[in-house]
Amino acid sequence: MPRVALVHDYLNQRGGAERVFAHIARAWPEAPVYTALYDEGLCGDFVAPSRVRVSSLARIPFANRFFRYLAPLYPRVFERFDFSAYDTIVSSTTSWAKGIIVPPHAAHVCYVNTVSRFAFAYDSYVGAFGAHALAKPIVQRLVRWDRGAAQLPSVLVANSRNVAERIRRHYGRTSVVLHCPVDIDRFTLGRGEGDYFLVASRLLPYKRIDIAIRAAQLAGVRLLVAGSGPAGNALRNLARGSTTTLLGYVDDAQLNTLLGNARAAVLPGEEDFGLVPLEAAAAGRPTIAFRGGGALETVVEGETGVFFDDPTAESLAAVLRSFDASRFDAQHLRAHAEKFSPEGFIARLREIVEDARSRRSS
Repeated sequence: MPRVALVHDYLNQRGGAERVFAHIARAWPEAPVYTALYDEGLCGDFVAPSRVRVSSLARIPFANRFFRYLAPLYPRVFERFDFSAYDTIVSSTTSWAKGIIVPPHAAHVCYVNTVSRFAFAYDSYVGAFGAHALAKPIVQRLVRWDRGAAQLPSVLVANSRNVAERIRRHYGRTSVVLHCPVDIDRFTLGRGEGDYFLVASRLLPYKRIDIAIRAAQLAGVRLLVAGSGPAGNALRNLARGSTTTLLGYVDDAQLNTLLGNARAAVLPGEEDFGLVPLEAAAAGRPTIAFRGGGALETVVEGETGVFFDDPTAESLAAVLRSFDASRFDAQHLRAHAEKFSPEGFIARLREIVEDARSRRSS
């Protein structure tokens, strides 16, 4: 029997990467999970605490809250995990877990949610947090580490063709494409009876929620923003006196209701993959998305949503003004989401891992 271990960057937030990892964890229910940080209150339903092996960073006070500022420490933390007892390691990463050191006989399959954003989008990702000049020398060292770490896994699995192309461009490696699953059963068909559009997202600068807020004001439409994150204060200031309401964190049941009642979901930034259009489709609602990135793989124009072409408030506002939700059929939207089922994802990932393990042991 294979001796399997699982790895994820950190389990202290409820984002798309963590939801995908929850399915990876279910694929190997007996495998221990190694991660830098863990918050049982937020992720205990994703991975049971009895399975989790955390790093020494977990002993730092308030580490879960300020985890982004620990970035220079993560490379060493992941390199120090001991996998000598395993012959198969499956990692899931946006930055760090691909850098683990595994025994020479072991297969390491790494599911890549994105190429590290500090490596290819410094100004919009790191610079936006207000430490541009101070952080740059540190980030340059992390970029060098990141490129080296990307050469270590036996197989890289990209969550989209978009990310596969970034892997080729930044890491010089080919990858297998396996689209993220959507938790279809979390959603029920809604009727779109609300008078609002909805953004559901972590509040991070590169998500370009600022564009959506400005666009809603220009179009004179109501916008709700569900989510929390470091850009929250800036976005609340921008939304003050506008047609946008920031709701903060919402749980899964609330998100189901919000999506089901929305005229449409809005995806204003370029996403690596973007689960929201599929979650909206599972709730029977279309998506208005920026024409770029992973949305090109999850939104079928005219059938499950529409695009706006320029990353500006004016471009999005024009689409919001003319949007006709009655053009979209809820059952057709649901059927589209079902193509990205967790069962299909798990089955294909198991095939990839077994093939990598067999080749490593031969």
